[in-house]
Amino acid sequence: MIDHTLIHELTKLLDETGLTEIEIERDGQRVRVVRGSAPAAPQAPRVESAPPPPPQTVAESVSAPLDPAKHPGVVKSPMVGTAYCAPEPGAKPFVEIGSRVKMGDTLLVIEAMKTMNQIPAPRAGSVIQILFEDGQPVEFGEPLVIIE
Repeated sequence: MIDHTLIHELTKLLDETGLTEIEIERDGQRVRVVRGSAPAAPQAPRVESAPPPPPQTVAESVSAPLDPAKHPGVVKSPMVGTAYCAPEPGAKPFVEIGSRVKMGDTLLVIEAMKTMNQIPAPRAGSVIQILFEDGQPVEFGEPLVIIE
């Protein structure tokens, strides 16, 4: 069943925002409203039924990229600040990919409110990923390093 009120609201939203296209999906139905570039020939809104998602195979789930936040060896930012991989500009980084670390070794520093906070390794292992750029702003809970 076509919800004309929803289509009218989406069309109004296109006018207010200057967008040329908007699409939403609700309860298995997808509604897409597209405004053509020629105002003399407005397009009628299209209503499509969303196709069911294909079943996921074991091979797809294995090959899917690993979410760093869910990795058991992830080290997350304990604060908001700016992350640095070395104690000062031009210095050797605390760790690199492949570095072996012991529990308590400094992995990086986060500058917060003009204070340099050393971030220690929560466990021993090997650094397999560094998920930030030197000098990058980081948020609380953001994955920074993965240790295996």
